[in-house]
Order: sequence, then structure tokens, then C-alpha cells
Amino acid sequence: MTEVIVFWILAPVTVLAAAGMLVTAKAVHSALLLALVMLGLAVFYIGHGAVFLGVVQVVVYAGAVMMLFLFVVMMVGVDTAESLVERLRGQRVAAVLTGLAFGVLVVAGLGEVMLEPAGTATPAGGDVPGLATLIFTRYVWAFEVTSALLITAALGAMALTGHRGGTRMTQRELSIRRIRALARGGQVSPLPPPGVYAGRNSVDVPALLPDGEPAWNSVPGRRGQR
Repeated sequence: MTEVIVFWILAPVTVLAAAGMLVTAKAVHSALLLALVMLGLAVFYIGHGAVFLGVVQVVVYAGAVMMLFLFVVMMVGVDTAESLVERLRGQRVAAVLTGLAFGVLVVAGLGEVMLEPAGTATPAGGDVPGLATLIFTRYVWAFEVTSALLITAALGAMALTGHRGGTRMTQRELSIRRIRALARGGQVSPLPPPGVYAGRNSVDVPALLPDGEPAWNSVPGRRGQR
């Protein structure tokens, strides 16, 4: 009975989290929803008697794999002003209540396994040898194809996010381009900011050259032409 209650409580949450992970536009929200899906699957495994598989789901997927997603989120970046604003009122209280409810479901699943053994036959030697036998005998090709698919997806992500637009210019090539621009009337060094070493610090006051002449190119726009 406890297993049925846990399923009907957690199944809609897991399905909604998976759907939200696909449609959300922000990487942070997608990563959090993916973590919720992984934890929900772990509770399902524990509730059905596969305690080892549930622990592996939490340690490997919710731990190691989610760490990779967090690295991606760190690379993408999050707006600090956005992170300080609480979009939904009471979301902290809701997060605490959700965590407590999840803990109750985990305890209920463990109690179901320990107090009421499942009616299905236990593999010879326990869950770990039985799972290893299935992985490396009956479903070995399925796992090999899945691993090849994951490697292909990683290579595709690297190709899509790689640098585009040809080769980058070296420091020597950039220096040569600046010297050639100087011959056409350009300037090698950066433009001086306005107001430096002038009578007053203002954007409409040109900087002064070493000989005391005003540097009109330090004034942005057409103000230096007046």
C-alpha cells in the first residue's frame, strides 16, 4: 500500500519536472528540474526493492552528472541582479516543505523494502551480481549503443559551441595591421580619453599633447571639430 501511495504522489511530480526541463528557457531552472527527475527515479527504484540501483542513481547521476551540468551553468553565467530577486513569494518555504516531503517518501520507500519484502524473486547472489549479469550479457549491445550515442552527443555539442569565423589573428598580424592603419592616417596606440591633463575633466574638453596642443581626436563625436 505504501508503494502505491509513493508512486501516485511522486509520479506526477517527476513527469511535470521532466516536461518543465524541456520547455524552460533558463539553464539554472533546467538543471534543477533535471535533478528532481533523477531523485524521483531513485525513489522509484528504492520503492521497488532495488536499493543498490537507487543509490547508484543518486551518486552517479544526481551527483557526478549534475556536477557537469552545474559547470555548464557556471560557464553560461547567471545575472546577479536576477538571482537576488525572489520571483515567487514563499518559494523558500515551499522548497523546505518539498524537501521534507521528499524525505518522507524516501523513508517510506525504505520501510516498504525492509518491512514488507516484494513478492518478486530476488536474483541469485543479490541485486549487484544480478544487475551486472544483465548489463554484460543480455543488454550489453544496448549499453554499447547508448555509450556511443552519448559520445556522439558530446562531440556534437563541442562542434556546435566551438569557435567559428576562421582563424584568429596572431599578435604579430595585429601589430602589422595597426602600422598599416597608421600609414593611412590612423593611430597605433589607443585614443587618449578626453579631459586628461586639460583645464577641466569633461568629455567635451580635448586632451593635451606633449607639446601643449589639443588632441582633438580625444573628443568623441563631432565636438572636437567646433
